Amino acid sequence: MERSRSMKRDVCNIVFGGVGGQGILKASEICALAALYEGHHVRKSEVHGMAQRGGSVESHVRFGSAVYSALVPVGSADFLVCFHAEEHERLKPFLKEGGTDLTACLGPALRAVTRRQHLNTYLVGVLSARLPFEEASWMKALEAVFDARILKENIKVFVAGRSAQYDLE
Repeated sequence: MERSRSMKRDVCNIVFGGVGGQGILKASEICALAALYEGHHVRKSEVHGMAQRGGSVESHVRFGSAVYSALVPVGSADFLVCFHAEEHERLKPFLKEGGTDLTACLGPALRAVTRRQHLNTYLVGVLSARLPFEEASWMKALEAVFDARILKENIKVFVAGRSAQYDLE
């Protein structure tokens, strides 16, 4: 019993959410790959709403030394990353007490990016500053996810998010 409790504490849970077309799945893929490159056991789940732009979309990423389920239980998310303010109320129950809600970064992030398509990369950068991964793992994940023709621009946006200072406590 003690072993399973310590294993559970060692799992990090992240819930990404928004609406179709915002890059939620790409953002969660970057995070999952960075965790994998750091040597973690990773599970990822995608939950699609309407099969068109504008429908609710969420993705769960869990990583640690041993992860058995891809879905984050309600009240267990260490991080909540919403790309659309209207999705926040629906996803807020996933956040655990004392968890970090990046929704407060949404407004400043929208002002910080020059193209709305970069919002997901920027917010992953903000999240990355709060996770114990080497920057090289993040860069490798970005290289794996983005086509070469848009990689450089997305790295620039990611670094801007990573270096942004937000008080989320």
